[in-house]
Amino acid sequence: MNNIYIPPVTKNLLIINILFFAATYVFESNGINLGFYLGAVYFDSPMFSIWQPITYMFMHGGLAHIFFNMFALYSFGSILEGHWGAKRFLNFYLITGLGALALQWGVQAFEVYQITGSVFNPSSITVDLAEGMSTLHMSGLSEQAADTFRSIYTVPMVGASGAIFGLLIAFGMLYPDAELMLLFIPVPVKAKYVIPVYILVELSLGVANLPGDSIAHYAHIGGALIGFILVKLWRNKNTFYDYYE
Repeated sequence: MNNIYIPPVTKNLLIINILFFAATYVFESNGINLGFYLGAVYFDSPMFSIWQPITYMFMHGGLAHIFFNMFALYSFGSILEGHWGAKRFLNFYLITGLGALALQWGVQAFEVYQITGSVFNPSSITVDLAEGMSTLHMSGLSEQAADTFRSIYTVPMVGASGAIFGLLIAFGMLYPDAELMLLFIPVPVKAKYVIPVYILVELSLGVANLPGDSIAHYAHIGGALIGFILVKLWRNKNTFYDYYE
């Protein structure tokens, strides 16, 4: 274990995520829902604060959520930071996390527009907030539309998964022949086969919008999409590559 080396940015991201996770339980034990303040809600929600597009990346909804995200960050982030260097890797991580939120907001704006005819909340729907909870007062909406609206305006998105999907797509593009061991497949499979299938599965689940599915699949797709674009741009050494040196 003493010989394990974790590059500085990856190490600090791991530490920050773990500290945020621990703080969530400390505050919760004192009756404060930290996710209410640091998770990212829809930009038109009265719950929205300007720091949420950054802080949401360091919040997680449970032990399994943070474990798998941090395992992926350690596994793929260490390699990518070694490939790009600390500054470019940190830029990539933060930009893909912001891109994940941007696509999620875009999808939510479309859903709000379908319900209200605007991407903003009309005066006929009010949101009452109290510490750690929220209530909507709506009229003239179907039960399904009301549930969708309530979820968009009051349920924060948390997790590093958008940035992690950016790391996955970057790893697959830069190391396509690297072999990965998967939980349910007893033989190694090359990254260029595994990662595209994983992205397609996420896209399918996002489009399906299954009842009870609380995972922000479009945020995962957003992180992967921005990651793909950045790797393509940075491969052109005459433009973006030199800028990030």
